[in-house]
Amino acid sequence: MSKAGLDHRHPNKDGEISGKHGNTLLRTLRKIYGPSFAAGYPETEKLSDVLAALNETSLSQLRRDHQTGHLAHKIAKASK
Repeated sequence: MSKAGLDHRHPNKDGEISGKHGNTLLRTLRKIYGPSFAAGYPETEKLSDVLAALNETSLSQLRRDHQTGHLAHKIAKASK
């Protein structure tokens, strides 16, 4: 679990996701989360390029898997 800073805020999870998985193509993430993940963006875009514009559904899926430690495994499996 992440520790809160002096101002009681937690580190930016979106920044952690982008830093660790930013080079992942949307094509790969759509294999995991379905064809509606990051709707409106080409499958060749990188996660880091669209992360800030993701809708709440797509973003919450990523955050949940990142927080539980499952995102890296799911990406590795979908990339095969």
